[in-house]
Amino acid sequence: MNIESFRAYCLAKPGADETFPFGPDTLVFKVRGKMFALTNLENFEGVNLKVDPEYGAELRERYEFIIPAYHMNKKHWITVQIRNGVPVQLLRELIDQSYNLVVSGLSKSEKLSLGI
Repeated sequence: MNIESFRAYCLAKPGADETFPFGPDTLVFKVRGKMFALTNLENFEGVNLKVDPEYGAELRERYEFIIPAYHMNKKHWITVQIRNGVPVQLLRELIDQSYNLVVSGLSKSEKLSLGI
């Protein structure tokens, strides 16, 4: 997956916005103000995604290209190292799970406004 397809996939999620709260090089995707994905635009070597803590531990054991997230709560965030040939379908599934995890924490009215 390249940066353009990553961007398009994240922005296709209901209510997704792209922001740059950490500077011009860090692209952050949010839903209702809560982050679900971020990456560095300079090199696009990794993507940080939110995960369930137990599932995150399982992923880190199973795949060498999934590590604790840089500069994030390592219990709840992983970094998927793109440069190591991550299968596109797996990356899409992890993006979906991250988005769904964030949406699950939204209020009923916020979910309704997203059509969920």
